[in-house]
Amino acid sequence: MPGFLDRVVALPRLGLGVSTEYGARRQDGALDPLELRAARPDFAGFLEVGVEVAKGLDDDARAWAARDLPTTYHFLDINLDDPRDLDDDWLAAVRELAGVLRPAWLCGDAGLWHFGRRDRGHMLLLPPILVPASIAPMADGLRALREATCLEVLPENPPGAAFVGDLHLLDFFARLAEAADTGLLLDCAHLAMFQRARGHAPLTAFDGFPWDRVVELHIAGGRLHDEAGLPWIEDDHGPEVLPDTWQIAAEAARRAPNLKAILVECERNPIPAVLPIFARARALLAPEAA
Repeated sequence: MPGFLDRVVALPRLGLGVSTEYGARRQDGALDPLELRAARPDFAGFLEVGVEVAKGLDDDARAWAARDLPTTYHFLDINLDDPRDLDDDWLAAVRELAGVLRPAWLCGDAGLWHFGRRDRGHMLLLPPILVPASIAPMADGLRALREATCLEVLPENPPGAAFVGDLHLLDFFARLAEAADTGLLLDCAHLAMFQRARGHAPLTAFDGFPWDRVVELHIAGGRLHDEAGLPWIEDDHGPEVLPDTWQIAAEAARRAPNLKAILVECERNPIPAVLPIFARARALLAPEAA
C-alpha cells in the first residue's frame, strides 16, 4: 500500500462542515443540518456523523445521506488500543452504516471511551496515557480498522481536564501517525484544553509536528473554569469559541498543506447563534477548499 502522504492526494476537499450525533435535534432549538445547508451551503459542505453502532443513524443523518451529500463517520464507541473492540460484529455494522453514509473517511477520538466491555456504555472519553508504550496498540487498531473498512481512519486528540504521561499531546499524536502511517484530525478546542491544563502557551510544540498529516480540524465552543487553582476548559460545543482555540486553529490551518476539512461542532445550538463561528472558520480555509 502507498504511504499516507501518497494516499492523501486522493481524499476529497470537503471544505467547511457541521457535526451531528444521534438525537442531537431533540434539544429545543438545535440546528437542522439540511436547513443550514439550504441557507448557507458554504457553511455546511459536509456532515460529520457521530455514530454509536448500537444506536445506528437517526433521521437527520439518513436524510442527509439520502441526498448523496458529503459525510464523514465519527465513531463514538471503541477504544482503538483494544483489539476486542474491533470484533467481527462491530466491524460488519460499521461497514453497513458506512455503506449508507458513504463517508470520505472515518475518524474518532483516540482515547478511552469505556472500561471493560464496550456494551456497558460509552462517553467516558478519557485521553490516552501519554507514554511511548501506549502508541503501538493504538497504531495496531488504526491499521486494523483501515484494512477492514478500506477507508482512511483519522485519530483525533481527545478532550481532558487532566492528562497522565510525560509526552506532549502533539508529540504523542505525531508518533502515533508515524507508527500507523495515517493522517490526523486535530481538535483545536481539545488541544487548547491540554495546553492550558499543562500550563503551556497555545502554540507550544507546534514546530516539528507533522502538519502534512493533518487532514481535518475541529473548532468548538468552550468555557474556562478554575477549581481550587486548577485551570480547565469545558468542551461544551457552545456558541462561544475561546481565543486559545481560535489561535490554534488559525496557525494549524496555515501550517497544514493537506488540510481537507474544517468542522464546527455546534450541533445543539440554534443556527443564528453559531453563524459567526462558521464565518470565521471559513476564512481559515485555503481558497480552493472554501
